[in-house]
Amino acid sequence: MSPDTQSETPARGVPREPDGLAELLPRWHLLRDAEEGEPLRALLAVIAEQLDRVRDGVQQGYEDLFVETAAPWVLPYLGDLVGYRTLPGYERVLTTGLHDGGREALAEAVAPRRDVAATVANRRRKGTLHLLEELSEHVAGWPARAVELSRQVAHTQPVKLYGTGTHRGERGRLADLRDGAELALGGGPFANSARTVDVRRAESRHRQGGWSPAGVALFVWRLKAYALTRTPAYCIDRARNLYTFSILGNDTPLVTKPFPEPSPAHIAAVDNVPAFVTRRLLHDRLLDYYGPGKSFVIRLDGEDNPVPPSDIVVADLSDWRYRPRRGQVAVDPELGRIAFGSRSAPRQGVWVDYHYAFAADTGGGEYERDREPRPDAEFYRVGPGQPYRQIMDAYRAWQHDRRADRTGPAGIIEITHSGAYQEQLDFDLDPGDRLELRAAEGTRPVIRLLDWYSNRPDALNIRAVSDDCAPHERPRVVLDGLLVAGRGINVAGAVGAVVVRHSTLVPGWSLEPECEPHSPEEPSIVLDRTTACLQIEHSILGTIEVIGDEVSEDPLDIHLRDSILDSTADDREALSAPDCRHAHAVLHLHRTTVIGEIHTHAVEIAENSVFTGRLHVARRGIGCLRYSSVPAGSRTPRRHRCPDSKPLFTSQRYGTPWYGLLADSCPEEIRRGADDGAEPGAFHDLYRPQREDGLRARLAEYTPAGTDAGIFFVT
Repeated sequence: MSPDTQSETPARGVPREPDGLAELLPRWHLLRDAEEGEPLRALLAVIAEQLDRVRDGVQQGYEDLFVETAAPWVLPYLGDLVGYRTLPGYERVLTTGLHDGGREALAEAVAPRRDVAATVANRRRKGTLHLLEELSEHVAGWPARAVELSRQVAHTQPVKLYGTGTHRGERGRLADLRDGAELALGGGPFANSARTVDVRRAESRHRQGGWSPAGVALFVWRLKAYALTRTPAYCIDRARNLYTFSILGNDTPLVTKPFPEPSPAHIAAVDNVPAFVTRRLLHDRLLDYYGPGKSFVIRLDGEDNPVPPSDIVVADLSDWRYRPRRGQVAVDPELGRIAFGSRSAPRQGVWVDYHYAFAADTGGGEYERDREPRPDAEFYRVGPGQPYRQIMDAYRAWQHDRRADRTGPAGIIEITHSGAYQEQLDFDLDPGDRLELRAAEGTRPVIRLLDWYSNRPDALNIRAVSDDCAPHERPRVVLDGLLVAGRGINVAGAVGAVVVRHSTLVPGWSLEPECEPHSPEEPSIVLDRTTACLQIEHSILGTIEVIGDEVSEDPLDIHLRDSILDSTADDREALSAPDCRHAHAVLHLHRTTVIGEIHTHAVEIAENSVFTGRLHVARRGIGCLRYSSVPAGSRTPRRHRCPDSKPLFTSQRYGTPWYGLLADSCPEEIRRGADDGAEPGAFHDLYRPQREDGLRARLAEYTPAGTDAGIFFVT
């Protein structure tokens, strides 16, 4: 069997035919066995399972002969046949116990299949610029642009060559101060003008140089471009018709939609990488970046009515002083702002498509999310062209069908549009209910909780109708793929579990233009005298507040995985009870970034996590901390390899592209402090340190001898 046919075979570990051997027996043996309770059939089923294991082993042994289908641990051995050099850190793939799926992700980070398969071809192209760009993509998964810095070093032209026709007046020439387009690119990956020599090494740890006769730079983009389609813009001044691309009202720099390079020998251009769109770039190449299917588009008074490019004018809207003329629409791509002229003012709303930069698939977004099929659940779809226009309409329909026994306990309300839903959400659940409110694939709906009532909070309420049901009958709620702004979530009553995955509960409820939180003291989730187990996965949220009876009730379980818990400041409480008391909860943290202080009853486990504020537990004898950064002065259970150095972040403000990422200048004991050598926190699974080490190793291997090559991180 060839590797091309492997998809036709059953999954390994699942018996192909448990009764296959029994069916080969004569009929009278089966009848006799049935009279005895089928012990022979059970024995043959066990033997068949072992036969399947042997068959799978033989099949895998054949597939291990090919790079495309070999097991991850086999790849270095195949590469050794052609002189492949294993990247740093691969030994951890075989020796470190990782979380589910982590071993495969780490193996792909330190020994990519494409890198092994291209070993021979890469050596034939050693020293070429486009090979360095391919290495960055294959080894680290980062788009890059390779530049010979030696060609950008200014030098004095020999006077005797002038007038002979052999002078090189254009090479090594300093920037023309009258060329605004060139000045805007100066010092970056797409600059054409030269600069004076810099004798510092390109790989200097203090300050990079490389502008020398031997310099080569590999400019790398680590942030990804994420798309938002047909989403409402935010109006911050109705009188002057001022808008932001972000529905939260904060500044969001736009990035280009990367297009694949036309050929392997092509040197990456600004269109091939997720580069930030500058005002000058947009002014010079408006038609390349504006329009349906491109980097961004603005729709006026209807989702199918884009503003024509002739009406677009690029402007600096940093202080909102620029006023467009009649019929014009001013756009500032560096801040993500829009200003309309008097005759272009919208009457029925503004919708935008645009791309923003972020590090990983975390929080609400239109990226692909792994979901298990739910054949047992009834779907209630909400959005334009769907049976329901509002979320509560779909919820009431599900409740009506549920109580009329027309559907089972599981119901899924799926939002099919990246719009804003402004309604009061109150979910009163009966025993046995299983409700899931989620975004459809390729959408990111926004739930804006506004001031609907003057005499009570307007949170998203999840309540259990009955407090007398058995634990296994307590209702369960799942929120998936949403962005919740304006208020938080309030959970009360005998609820079984509340699961928040791939969602954003905006820290501070909303944002100011400079990404400052609007209400920094307000919580994102309040667990008010409830039995709910809170589970957070791949999400961003603000403070969690627990209100409960510490005498008669057991502490709640709170689980956070691959998420950011953000109280908006290091000295604010990210998890606590009212009046800064200890939350009556047991915390379970896996690969989580906590911005703020934790005051809790106990921590069962905290691994590969980062705490910026003090961690204070009431019961130190329970649980442990491992491979996590904890500030000095914390009261914790026993620790294992937990440095008390202060972590440094590129940004701690939600809404910025670099939010939650550890800075490159962060101490190495933190930046590589996870149990597998990766960075702890919410972005652990990016394996940035391993990818960086691998790229540096390949750069040293494939650049010519004597070359001063270095990696320059653009983002």
